[in-house]
Amino acid sequence: MNRLRPDARIALVHDWLNQRGGAENVLETMHALFPQAPVYTSLYQPDLMPSRMRQWDIRPSWLDRVPRAHAWHRYLLPLYPHAFSRLDLSAADLVLSIKSAFCLGVKTQTATQRAQHVCYCLTPTRFLWDFERYAQREALPPVARGLTRAWLQRWRRWELAAASRVDHFIAISRAVQKRIRACYGRESEIIHPPVNTHEFPLSGPTEADAPYLIVSRLIPYKRIDLAVDAFNRMPDRQLIIAGDGRDAPALQARARSNIAFTGYLSRARIVSLVRQCRAFVFPGEEDFGIAPVEAMSAGKPVIAFGAGGALDYVREGETGVFFRERTPAALVAAVERAADQPWEAAACRRQAERFSAEAFRRQILACVLKRLGA
Repeated sequence: MNRLRPDARIALVHDWLNQRGGAENVLETMHALFPQAPVYTSLYQPDLMPSRMRQWDIRPSWLDRVPRAHAWHRYLLPLYPHAFSRLDLSAADLVLSIKSAFCLGVKTQTATQRAQHVCYCLTPTRFLWDFERYAQREALPPVARGLTRAWLQRWRRWELAAASRVDHFIAISRAVQKRIRACYGRESEIIHPPVNTHEFPLSGPTEADAPYLIVSRLIPYKRIDLAVDAFNRMPDRQLIIAGDGRDAPALQARARSNIAFTGYLSRARIVSLVRQCRAFVFPGEEDFGIAPVEAMSAGKPVIAFGAGGALDYVREGETGVFFRERTPAALVAAVERAADQPWEAAACRRQAERFSAEAFRRQILACVLKRLGA
């Protein structure tokens, strides 16, 4: 494979660095590929991010210096487009943005120079293009909903103009690829997010009474409530829910004794739980979903809602089962179908390897080399 030339100027762009999740895992993997690349973002809170990031060249926007910006970041929406528009990256050879909100709006062209812009699109900005659903899942208060609606058309025009300046879009799944086409009228290639499959060794045979497992933030759109209601109907089956979030108290209050909540766990403990579980339960609709692929890496089948990114990696009857209705009864039926089926752990592992971090690195590097004419 050709190598990136040493003098290539690459800039990475990320919406914000004040939380840890799949988007930040993508950024870390890209930064490992291009360790000299500066990272441009709107807000940066070092204490909330991995300590290794403090060695990076991170360049936050002017918004980061606004008093109380970190505490009130959810209420500064009208300022994000302006913050990114003020970031002039036209001197770079290539800009790689990792976008779920406004970061595709960075400036890449002036009268004298122009950088190519490749956007790794986690999703077109949800609250712009699917606002009512976004507001419901995030439990936005009425005042915030009203103010946001008043700005929607202006923001949509801004984002469409920004998207028109992107040279190449990459989608994380077929669902996002369709959304890019619908929202922006642009085509894209698919490069699935990196999954650290090597951290989840193939496990041995699973006991019939092994617990089912969810690893997730406990927030509304993850639909953990659906899993709780389903397993409340199956008192003979154990469910472990690993993770924390604002829904934790309400979920614990409605759960029966066969459902255990662990709170936040170390990575090592999560790996152990995954390797011991009977199957992984994925009740929400995600643009991709890293945790189910990690479970498949350990040889575990996935019981998933049949929409979104799960359609890209769960093979019905081979690596998992789908339920098609967002009801406890549908999830119960899917659990029963999965329990009756013999699963080949090696087949789950083979499917997961298609989404490994190494596969991601190869594809991203090939894309960058192509764009730079290497």
